[in-house]
Amino acid sequence: MYELLTGPVLWLSFGVFFVGLALRTLLYIRGLDWKLDRVAYADHAGNGLRGALNSILSWVLPFGSRSWRERPGMVVLFFVFHVGLVITPLFLQAHAEIMKSRWGIEWLAMPNGLADALTIGVLVSGFFLALRRMAFPEIRILTSGYDYLLLAITVAPFLTGFMAGLHTAGYQYWLLAHVISGEIWLVAVPLTKLSHAVLFFLTRAQIGMDYGIKRGGMKKGLAW
Repeated sequence: MYELLTGPVLWLSFGVFFVGLALRTLLYIRGLDWKLDRVAYADHAGNGLRGALNSILSWVLPFGSRSWRERPGMVVLFFVFHVGLVITPLFLQAHAEIMKSRWGIEWLAMPNGLADALTIGVLVSGFFLALRRMAFPEIRILTSGYDYLLLAITVAPFLTGFMAGLHTAGYQYWLLAHVISGEIWLVAVPLTKLSHAVLFFLTRAQIGMDYGIKRGGMKKGLAW
């Protein structure tokens, strides 16, 4: 079972993940229409790119935007969750060993202690993000069971991986659960709201281009 899950099934999951996100990106870009959006993307690409970069950086840097500075607690939860979510699976020692043994790829790995700290950070911040959805009426009204399911799919690989790392009596169970939950997450990303892993940057770039061209320094020279 383990050989199957970390062989053909893993390759299939990666295929859905990368091809799916590539298609989502392509469809988003092809859906841009300067007449409909009233933003001259191509004619003022320089100003647009500067606006896009500023827009993205203001949201990916802690306290980079006014909205972040107004909610410092949310900033901490958000960044702990997402930093751990990205860095931990990429540089986990066990994942690096699999890549070397299966495909002969040498990969950087972080110390296990740091990986454990990031994993705990993801689990704790994920728990409080779920509580936040329950506690605040303005967020609760926009939340459905679907959102909690996606959060569970996201944190499941970290919980199962952490349990497997403890090498308890149920090690094989947790190991298989970790692999399966990780592959479910890979498949879910391009097919669900989790596609914001890519669409976030595209939408922020589009908003930044809007402000950089139509609403910023270029406004004076444009008909609208």
